[in-house]
Amino acid sequence: MRVVATWDPAAYLTFDDHRSRPFYDLIARIGAQMPRRVVDLGCGPGHLTPVLARRWPDAEIVALDASPEMVAAARERGIAAELADAADWEPGPADDVVVTNAVLQWVPQHRELLPRWIAALPAGGWFAMQVPGNFAAPSHALVRELAAEPRWAGRVTLRGTEAVAEPTEYAELIAGAGARADVWETTYLQRLTGSDPVLRWIEGTALRPVRDALDEDAYAAFTAELAPRLRAAYPPRPDGSTWFPFRRIFAVAHRLD
Repeated sequence: MRVVATWDPAAYLTFDDHRSRPFYDLIARIGAQMPRRVVDLGCGPGHLTPVLARRWPDAEIVALDASPEMVAAARERGIAAELADAADWEPGPADDVVVTNAVLQWVPQHRELLPRWIAALPAGGWFAMQVPGNFAAPSHALVRELAAEPRWAGRVTLRGTEAVAEPTEYAELIAGAGARADVWETTYLQRLTGSDPVLRWIEGTALRPVRDALDEDAYAAFTAELAPRLRAAYPPRPDGSTWFPFRRIFAVAHRLD
């Protein structure tokens, strides 16, 4: 089952620096020199789309996202974003570079789509993806545990560890599609500050389905129960900051023929 969330661009950008770093690490591994068209598949609020334009100034940049809220936010930034669902998207004959950053964890069938997308790329095309690899971490496991308790059971649909594959599976999918695979993982040890910073972090992403499923009072009650569990799992340091390990999985496919 696909979990559809209503997105709040402002909440998503609360930790912009931390959320943006993997994007730069991802595109650094794309070797395209003069692509005709570069697709930002799942552009979000468009804050990183200009990075692609600076990297490839002669390319046509296409920004797509499935969230009307994110498309609106991107357009406010001057990005000509269009509404499109990654699950229904197909590469065009001039799409020499496709970048999908922290998107495919929301597309349950992306394992089936990935080989098809790669096969549809033009010769020499690049497909670069990055997904969070922390679905087994306390930040997500505690949300699922709370949602399964009698008070909340059946009220919220959440993604589990099956939302993304392990690096080896992505490497095999890319290689099986006849492309060169460059796959790795990184755990960023992020220093978060402020009150209940891990709760604030996941409010921009993992808690969106919870927020959509519950009314305002119920959501406040849910997060009030969740907050102390997160504080116990991610205790504050003496200076009040919190270390938050965040694992990310990267895969870059280069179609050679």
